[in-house]
Amino acid sequence: MASASLRVAVVCSSNQNRSMEAHHLLKRKGFSVRSFGTGTHVRLPGPTADQPNVYDFNTTYDEMYRDLVRKDKELYTKKGILRMLERNKEIKPRPERFQNCKDVFDLILTCEEQVYDQVVEELNSRKCVTFQLVHVVNLNIRDNFEEASLGAFLFSEFCQCFQLLDDVNKELGEVLLEFEENSGQTFLHTVCFY
Repeated sequence: MASASLRVAVVCSSNQNRSMEAHHLLKRKGFSVRSFGTGTHVRLPGPTADQPNVYDFNTTYDEMYRDLVRKDKELYTKKGILRMLERNKEIKPRPERFQNCKDVFDLILTCEEQVYDQVVEELNSRKCVTFQLVHVVNLNIRDNFEEASLGAFLFSEFCQCFQLLDDVNKELGEVLLEFEENSGQTFLHTVCFY
């Protein structure tokens, strides 16, 4: 069982699929977790790749769900988007932008390198107040349901290892190398300060 004292954030671009799948799993495992997006708008697949459904971050998951049902219930059911939005509605009312959150985390997990860069840039642009450090770790996760599930599992395993470290600053590098070897994935890591 996880320690609720470890404060975790999971961040992707739109706070829909990858970050919410990880949020769902980490919450079930007992972690204190929040999820965010870094994009300017929320994007969901549309009828074609070049016609996404675009929403403001203030739009609730329920409003998105009802909009897509109105547009084409069969299409968005078949694509799995309605099921994803149903899961999201059970976790929280709406997507959130990382840039608007001033909460403090111990560990921030990002789902793609561009999001990692945006999170690090945002944290480094803020004035340091407490000088409490936060570890920012990236795992590139393709934005589809299967990869989101696999990524959530890796994030969960990583969080469980992270909370067991006696000296995070000394031991985290070894843990990341071990995860890279076992998963075949490359992890990025940096430290920022609040």
